[in-house]
Amino acid sequence: MGNRQINNNIRKLRFFQHEMTQEQLAEKVGVTRQTIIAMEKGKYSPSLELAFRIALAFGVRLVDVFSYDVAEDADKHLPE
Repeated sequence: MGNRQINNNIRKLRFFQHEMTQEQLAEKVGVTRQTIIAMEKGKYSPSLELAFRIALAFGVRLVDVFSYDVAEDADKHLPE
């Protein structure tokens, strides 16, 4: 399997939410600022529950916050 990565738009969404701070987002979703930092850097993938809480905090769909890069692995699972 290739390297798979959950990508996110958290930093961009914070900017468009009146420049919301990492601390403000962390408080809204019930985690520490360090967790938000780690997610923005791609060093931490949130649980499904946390991912939904983040999307709700921004008022957007889950797919507007997170994407999963599966292009390399997708071909391996297609029926022939």
